[in-house]
Amino acid sequence: MNQMLQEPQIQSSEVKSPEIIDPPATSHPRFAKPQRVAFVQSSWHREVVEECRIAFLQEIEARHITNVDLFEVPGSFEIPLHAQILAKTRRYTAIVAAGLVVDGGIYRHEFVADTVIKALMDVQLRTEVPIFSAVLTPQQFHESAAHLDFFRRHFALKGVEVAEACANTLLSLERLRGQVAAGIA
Repeated sequence: MNQMLQEPQIQSSEVKSPEIIDPPATSHPRFAKPQRVAFVQSSWHREVVEECRIAFLQEIEARHITNVDLFEVPGSFEIPLHAQILAKTRRYTAIVAAGLVVDGGIYRHEFVADTVIKALMDVQLRTEVPIFSAVLTPQQFHESAAHLDFFRRHFALKGVEVAEACANTLLSLERLRGQVAAGIA
């Protein structure tokens, strides 16, 4: 006996579309005082590095920091001097650096990346203005479509991460300075 299984007929009024529930908006703490951040970006491989800036600006705004000044320099090697001059103005509560240091075959790119990071740390410690780095140096970088696409996505992720680190550090420093002023710390 062959019987064909049939699906029961469903009236269109009976069909319920699944409810789409938006995830709850993340609530980020607010600052007691306005924050101003400088974003210093290398123009070398701009099409990759700009993804960091774009993602940073979106995430930092979500974290209640809307005063961001943008600066562009020729390469990553020029970032520390600009960061130092900006820090000395005392206009900025933080400075973010973004760049891509690749092996161009002429010099040791690890040396350049290491020099930039150490110089940024020196500026931070000398001026007490936090400096955040999204200056990256991959072991392998080729200007193929696949590598460019990968590093664009990677820099977008780094933009979100550096915004999170920046906002959290500024909140922590704001609390710490308040405690020091009150004689608690």
